[in-house]
Amino acid sequence: MNTPFLDINNISKTFGGVRALTNVSLSIESGEIHGLCGENGAGKSTLIKVLGGSVRPETGSVTINGQPLPLGSVPASEEAGIAIIHQESAAFPHLDTYDNVFVGREIRRFGGVVLDRARMKTETATLLARLEQRFDPRTPVGDLQPAQRQMVAIARALSRNCRLMVMDEPTASLSTRETGVLFRIIRQLKADGVSVIYVSHRLEEVFELADRVTVLRDGRKVDTVPTNAIDRAGLIRLMVGRDVSDARTREPSVRAGVVLDVDGLTRADAFTGISFQVRAGEVVALTGLVGAGRSEVARAIFGVDGRDSGTVTVNGRTLIPADIQAAVQAGIALVPEDRQRSGLAAPMSVKANLSLAVLKSLARVGIISDAKEDALAVSMMNRMAIKAENTEVAAETLSGGNQQKVVLGKWLAASPRVLILDEPTRGIDVGAKAEVYDLIGKLADGGTAILLISSELPEVLRLSDRIIVMRSGRISGELPREEATQERILSLAMPEGAA
Repeated sequence: MNTPFLDINNISKTFGGVRALTNVSLSIESGEIHGLCGENGAGKSTLIKVLGGSVRPETGSVTINGQPLPLGSVPASEEAGIAIIHQESAAFPHLDTYDNVFVGREIRRFGGVVLDRARMKTETATLLARLEQRFDPRTPVGDLQPAQRQMVAIARALSRNCRLMVMDEPTASLSTRETGVLFRIIRQLKADGVSVIYVSHRLEEVFELADRVTVLRDGRKVDTVPTNAIDRAGLIRLMVGRDVSDARTREPSVRAGVVLDVDGLTRADAFTGISFQVRAGEVVALTGLVGAGRSEVARAIFGVDGRDSGTVTVNGRTLIPADIQAAVQAGIALVPEDRQRSGLAAPMSVKANLSLAVLKSLARVGIISDAKEDALAVSMMNRMAIKAENTEVAAETLSGGNQQKVVLGKWLAASPRVLILDEPTRGIDVGAKAEVYDLIGKLADGGTAILLISSELPEVLRLSDRIIVMRSGRISGELPREEATQERILSLAMPEGAA
């Protein structure tokens, strides 16, 4: 019997009394694309961190080509040819793109005394071109869009000539075109004999790419099966232990008056002449390709960024530009696309995050009531089904999906009149996604005006009453749900003249 390229044996890990992994074993062949699936909190991220060397398990071993991998050592994992692309890019925002690609492995000359910046820029440009990215390698990573930052992380992994690439939700921020490029790169890696562990909640991607898939649930391995021997429903049953439908289509709510009125919103080099309305109990989707200006419009409405002209009115009250406090007081809430940088105070506790938007209501004479804050945190954790040991753990210790639930819960605690959701199900598993869909429906039924920004067209079609499509910073069309199809939306979203 041939020795597998990667052999993981009986890995167990506990955090603060909570068992994250229990005797997990699996093997991967050379040149195999291996899917890794499970709900948020199933143990996927912990297993990835074990492979990357940032977490040392209490028990178990890992071998590569029959050679033991020293556990708990990032340099040892990198030396063994393991490259990890995390769901949230571990970038250095103030460094240029090429510095991020070669951080810790800088190219030097003159005996290592001087950095060879010209060569690093050239090689970074070549890697970015391979990924069909055209931005300047000297651009600071903090100035890039989330999709571009993800591509930088992929470029960094490709530069290492790795033997095992682990991808954790790699397409969460990518457009359809960028996803296609990534898939071509993955298939080329497979052809070159590189093994790939592919972690994704987008099950259609797992079926399209993976040779086999391993399912984790509650920190334990459930099964490993060939992808051609199981269907989507069967895979979901393995993941959640029950039948789950993520295909909820909400019924339209009764329309009341206009709550959000956006008129002629314009900001140079971002968007021009954006006008639309959202009524109470209505879900309006704002969609389009990555870079169309959707998130920029949301940020301007919420007051994160300024605007050159146009107005934002909530229940007849015109908001001051670039004033987040005024937007919050008017009843607007924004759940941003990039939860790590914009939505979450990651080092703070879950309780502190959940209460951030309503601290004034929890205080008396300027002093926050611990009892009220505790009660709010427990209530929101139950309402959002947030999996955490307690309310005091740091938000950064939670899985990606549970972090997203914390961001949602923070704003729902404020009972907003207008809720702007920017990619609300990014990185969320099928079970949690169904819960978020149900929550959106209930909020709309309760009269909340919802502006939904999403790149997932099935999600847009499933949840929205109306669909506004953006292209190159302008509104290119609007469709009622009964007339909308993926093809019609894409035809409005694609650049003019595109095939």
